[in-house]
Amino acid sequence: MVEADLRDTEVILRRLQRQGLDGKLRVTLHAHQKMVEEDIPNGAMQEALCNSVLLENYPDHRRGPCCLVCGQVKSGRYLHIVCTVSWRLRLS
Repeated sequence: MVEADLRDTEVILRRLQRQGLDGKLRVTLHAHQKMVEEDIPNGAMQEALCNSVLLENYPDHRRGPCCLVCGQVKSGRYLHIVCTVSWRLRLS
């Protein structure tokens, strides 16, 4: 992903949705702990990403570019997910 794409919310959202569809996700320890605390099943994050909308973009965040997305799962529940948007490391 090139630097200009970090500000293009459409590019970011398409990329995140594609990763959700492909199951190419990496969950941090913090995110996993929150999923356990809030009783969020493993596949729910992937499901939510597939139909998500981008709420906020943080291309200049101090820890690296990221964004906040929201997606709904089949049960009707909405999940808010913070995602890294710097794809320097490719997932296999």
